[in-house]
Amino acid sequence: MALSQNILLTVILAGILFATLSLQLVMAQDCGCSPDLCCSQFGYCGSGTDYCGNGCQQGPCDALPSTNDASVADIVTPQFFNGIINQADAGCAGKNFYSRDRFLEAIKSYPRFGIVGSLDDSKREIAAFFAHVTHETGHFCYIEEIDGPSKDYCDENNTQYPCAAGKGYYGRGPIQLSWNYNYGPAGRSIGFDGLNAPETVANDPIISFKAALWFWMNNVHSIITSGQGFGPTIRAINGALECDGRNPDTVGARVGYYTTYCNQLGVSPGDNLSC
Repeated sequence: MALSQNILLTVILAGILFATLSLQLVMAQDCGCSPDLCCSQFGYCGSGTDYCGNGCQQGPCDALPSTNDASVADIVTPQFFNGIINQADAGCAGKNFYSRDRFLEAIKSYPRFGIVGSLDDSKREIAAFFAHVTHETGHFCYIEEIDGPSKDYCDENNTQYPCAAGKGYYGRGPIQLSWNYNYGPAGRSIGFDGLNAPETVANDPIISFKAALWFWMNNVHSIITSGQGFGPTIRAINGALECDGRNPDTVGARVGYYTTYCNQLGVSPGDNLSC
């Protein structure tokens, strides 16, 4: 009788342990994301490649598009990169900050940049990236947004990434990363304190390029690689201020850089160039 009770007790305990482990497994797989967001491989909620791409656990996960054997370094030659930065004045802060070597070091953290789709797709993505960078930085002249400290880029309604007292989230880096809701997740992804030390993007050139690439891969990469055209990339970066006739001159400048770089890389710019 005592032996039977011991066996029964063992079975009960085993059942409890199994149920506990099963519950823990289910909880570990549940990020608690809203249905329209992905649960990333690291358990965070969000959208874009970092969340919905490789390792996505739940939500509208992406089937990653095929890649090619293009070499970004072979496309972004010293002549191509220097052809941009050499147009900046000698006294520009960015002249001794940005470099091709630092860009190539940064893309190691974003291995899908410039290799998705066909070789022409790769060239168009690279042309688009540098077109926006050229416009945002004045040919790699500026590290920070002109008059940035005087502008308010704190979204106080964003409680997930609250603004730190005395810190400014104005444009910095090649794509001019802005707003606390971008600095916070960018810092977490790259490995710096985006909310308490946003100035890191203007002080560390590798992180500066990584911040631009982080924004690009999460907000722009899938647009250009899916063949939607250059116009929608403008909307993704600064559509609220430039698209739908708001600022045709700046849109025209971005399109001009893009078509110039496509010509240099020997690829057609495609359709749908404006927003």
